[in-house]
Amino acid sequence: MKRLLGSLVAVSLVATLAVGCGGNKSKETAKGDFSVGLVTDTGGLNDESFNQSANMGLQKAKNDIKVDVKAQESKKDDDYVPNLTRFAKDKRNLIWGVGFKFDKAIPDVAGEFKDSKFAIVDSNLGGKIPSNVVAVTFKDEEGSFLAGVAAGKTTKTNQVGFIGGMSSPLIKKFEAGFTAGVKQANPKATVKVVYAESFSDATKGRSLAKSLYDGGADIVYHAAGGVGKGLFDEVKSREAGKYWAIGVDMDQSRLAPEHTLTSMIKRVDVAVFEITKQAKEGTLKLGTEVNFGLKDEGVGLSKNSKISPEVMKQVEEFKQKIIKGEITVPSK
Repeated sequence: MKRLLGSLVAVSLVATLAVGCGGNKSKETAKGDFSVGLVTDTGGLNDESFNQSANMGLQKAKNDIKVDVKAQESKKDDDYVPNLTRFAKDKRNLIWGVGFKFDKAIPDVAGEFKDSKFAIVDSNLGGKIPSNVVAVTFKDEEGSFLAGVAAGKTTKTNQVGFIGGMSSPLIKKFEAGFTAGVKQANPKATVKVVYAESFSDATKGRSLAKSLYDGGADIVYHAAGGVGKGLFDEVKSREAGKYWAIGVDMDQSRLAPEHTLTSMIKRVDVAVFEITKQAKEGTLKLGTEVNFGLKDEGVGLSKNSKISPEVMKQVEEFKQKIIKGEITVPSK
C-alpha cells in the first residue's frame, strides 16, 4: 500500500493519449506478455475527465512496463457486461471497469470468470468485494472541500454553483465536500446545486451552467464527466475574471484557460498504472479496497490555477487541517 501511494507524487499527469471518439469502440495500443482491458462508462475515452485519466494510466503501463492494452468505449449502460465479458473471454490478465456504474456489472462478470482479475474505479461495491476484484476509491469530498474553500474565498456575488452528473452516492461526495468548503470559507455564500442525470450530455451541461450564471453565481464547479464540457463552453462566452469554472478529475484549464479558477485533481491515472503494475508483478492484493485521499496526494487542486496567492494560502491551511484530522470533511 505504501509503495502504491508513495508513487503518486512522481507520476506526471502529462501523457500521450491514443483515444477514439464515438461509442463502443475498441482501441489496441500495445503488445506484450501481460494484457489489460479497460472499459469506459458512457462518458467515453475523450471525456476530459476520469475515463480519459484512466486511459492515461493505461498508456503509461503500455509505455513503461510493456503491457498489451485495449480500451473499450461503452455507448450505453447495457454495454458494460458484454464489454467486460469480451475481455474475460480473451483471457486478459486484468480487466478494468471505470466508474461506479460498473458496480453491478463487475461482480456479475467476476463471478462468471473466477480465474480472471478485475478492478473497478470509484466504487467499493458496498464492501462486498469479490476475491478476484480490487476496488479503487478516492476521498473526493476532501479535494472538493478545497475547491469549495477557493470558491468561497473568491466569489464576489456570494453565490456559487455545483453541477453534478448522475445523482448518486459518489457524486454526492463531491457536492457535500464542496458545499462544506464554501460554507467554512464564507458563511455568507450560498451554493446552488443542479444535476444533469448524465455524464455525457454537454449540451445539458451548458444549459445548466447558463442558468446558474444567469441566476447570480460567478463560480461553478462540476463533477459530471463529459457534461462538464458544456460548463466550459458557457463560461468562455462570459467576461474573463468575473466568471469562473472549476474543473474535476484532471487539470481542465485548457478547456477555458482564462476562465478556469482551478481543477480538483483525482489521480485515476496513477491508480490504474500502479494497480496494473502490481498485477503484472504478482503483488496485487485482490478482494480489497484501495482508498486515496489528501494525505496520500490522491486528490487535490491543480497547480495550474488562477487562485490568488492570498486565497491559496488559506486553501493550504485548510488542507493541513484535514490531513492532521482537525477537520473531518462530510461525504454526504
